[in-house]
Amino acid sequence: MSGRLPSDLLVGALLRRVNDAGGIAVIRARGDAQAGAILIVDELEKVILERGIGPDGMRGLIETGPKAGAPESLDDYWKRRRQRDPDLWVVALDIPQAKRFAAETIGDD
Repeated sequence: MSGRLPSDLLVGALLRRVNDAGGIAVIRARGDAQAGAILIVDELEKVILERGIGPDGMRGLIETGPKAGAPESLDDYWKRRRQRDPDLWVVALDIPQAKRFAAETIGDD
């Protein structure tokens, strides 16, 4: 048994936290309930965040996906990722400081 919380529980907590703060959080793709990876689409900052290991070797949220001005859109990026990983969760956040909300709920184990 893993000490990690199930993905569906983490996503549910993130949705409630953002909605309670007056923002909008929407599941764009539902992944594996137990161990699916979670991508966060920050609609205001136009970035995608993912839990992982950063360049400093520490676990946390890292920016991934296309950079500003890239020909691929954020939607194209997560849809391509989802084709390769059907267990992937995709959650869109429309709230200022979306990274802070994501870090509070899914950013660390």
